[in-house]
This record gives sequence, structure tokens and C-alpha cells, in this order.
Amino acid sequence: MGTEISAPALDRLAVLAGRSWRTAELPGGLTNRNLRVTTTDDGPPLDLVVRCSTSDTGLLGIDREAEHLNTARAAEAGVGAGVVEFRPDLGMLVITYLHGHALTNVDFADPGVLRRAAVACRRLHAGPRFHGDFDMFARQAAYRATVREHGFRLPTTYDDHAPQWARVRSALGARGRTVPCNNDLLAANFIDDGRRTWLIDYEYSGNNDPFFELGNTATECGFAEEQIDAWVEAYLDRPPSRADLARVRLQALCSEYGWSLWGFIQAATSPIDHDFTGWGMERFEKAEATFRGPRLRQLLEDVAP
Repeated sequence: MGTEISAPALDRLAVLAGRSWRTAELPGGLTNRNLRVTTTDDGPPLDLVVRCSTSDTGLLGIDREAEHLNTARAAEAGVGAGVVEFRPDLGMLVITYLHGHALTNVDFADPGVLRRAAVACRRLHAGPRFHGDFDMFARQAAYRATVREHGFRLPTTYDDHAPQWARVRSALGARGRTVPCNNDLLAANFIDDGRRTWLIDYEYSGNNDPFFELGNTATECGFAEEQIDAWVEAYLDRPPSRADLARVRLQALCSEYGWSLWGFIQAATSPIDHDFTGWGMERFEKAEATFRGPRLRQLLEDVAP
């Protein structure tokens, strides 16, 4: 059993009890380890992914119970992998393996890929309500408090942008309608099989402004200006207004400024060998360029009703 990777805890999963299987490690995962597990005996064939939590995610605000519940609800919406077993005592969530390939930023240059990804977001947002809410302004405040409490390192100019951050929050106003959102749709969290696109990884999921989902994806996937316009149009299924486009770009700014703190917390606490400081700085520098640049004022004006 487990010939490719030693994972003795897998023996304790009910779904694998009495079965023979092999494992392969899947790439990605900055707060977890992902194993593909396929059975090798004569029983009903299983092709699974076991998500194994590998770090203290309390400082990051990850709720594994909510992740489990929302993964199941995304499956109900027809855009996520099915949940097979949840073992919080083992730090494991078992889901079905989705046959397709994880997208890269370059893939979104294909208009068909962009449209399928937008349709997947729309289906998720129209699906069952999620457990819990997600608000990047609240998340940023919590992360900033964590950094302050533990004395983690930050760029020296991070807090210089607090006044602009407050103006962005005021301009976006009350969140109003919220929908079930993944809130972490970097390219690798889109699985595409050429006909449809699936969404994975619900660690940060919660009901949220759908425009945050669009803006977060736009910045995480490195969309060019014209790609952002096409992305929003594909999602809305109509030509976007100036206010629509401004809201998405402001939410991209919120993503950059808020998630940069995630990187700095991870840099100080994660056992994973990854350049989390560089990850955080990339996002912070994008946010800082917008905060200091001439475009912010126009976006704040355009987003107003």
C-alpha cells in the first residue's frame, strides 16, 4: 500500500479500509498537501484526492469544517468535486478526482477557456448558500492584527495606505447581495477538461460580493486590461458598465492589499519551503502602485451609483 508516498494515516480512512491503493503527490497547495489515491485491487475502482492539512492555519482564518461543507455545496452546484469523507481528526478531506488539467495564467488567453471559467463562477454563485461569510476588509483587519500581535515583518510602507484603503471601502459601500464564492481562484484552482471548467480549493470560501471573485481572479491570474473587460463581460453575459469594471478593479486592489498579509504571515510561520515573502511582496507592490497612481481617483468615481 502507498508505494509511491508513505502515508500511513491513509489506512485509517473508511473509504480505503481493506483496499489496496497507490498514491501520487499533486502539485500546489501552500497550506496543505494533496495526494491522488487510486485503488489497485479488484474492488470498485476509486480515484480520489486526499487533502492533508500541513500547517497551523488558525492564524490564516481557515475553518476546515466550513471548507468541508462548502466543498460539498460547490459539488451540489455542479462545479466542484464530490466529498467522499471528512476526517478532521486526521486533518484530511477526501474528494473525487476531477479529470482535466489545472489552468495556468497563459491558458486564459484562449477566449473559450475564459468563457468556461466565467460560466463556472456564475454557476457557483447561483448555487446553494455557503457556510459563513467572507469580507476582505474584515479579513485584512484580522491579518493586520495578527501581524502586529506577533511582530511579523511587513513592508515599511504598508500602513501608509490606510487612508486610501478606507476610501476604497467607503466607495464599495455596503456589500448588499452576496453569493457563494471561492475567494481564492488563482489559475490552478480552475480544472478544465476542454468542455467545462470545475473549481477547487474552498479553504477561504464564504458568501461574498461576486465582484470580489472576479477581481481576485483577475489579479491572481495576471489578466491584462482587455482580458479583465472580457472576463467581466463573459461573467455578466452582457457588456459591462463603467461601474462594473471599476468595481472589479477595486476588488482586485482589495485582493492584493489583503492577501499580501497572508504571504507575510506564512513567511513567518509556515514549514513549507516556499518564498512567501516574495509572494506577499508581489501582491503588495501591485496594490501600492494603484494606491500611489493616478487611476485610483477615477475608479472611485466610476464605482459610485
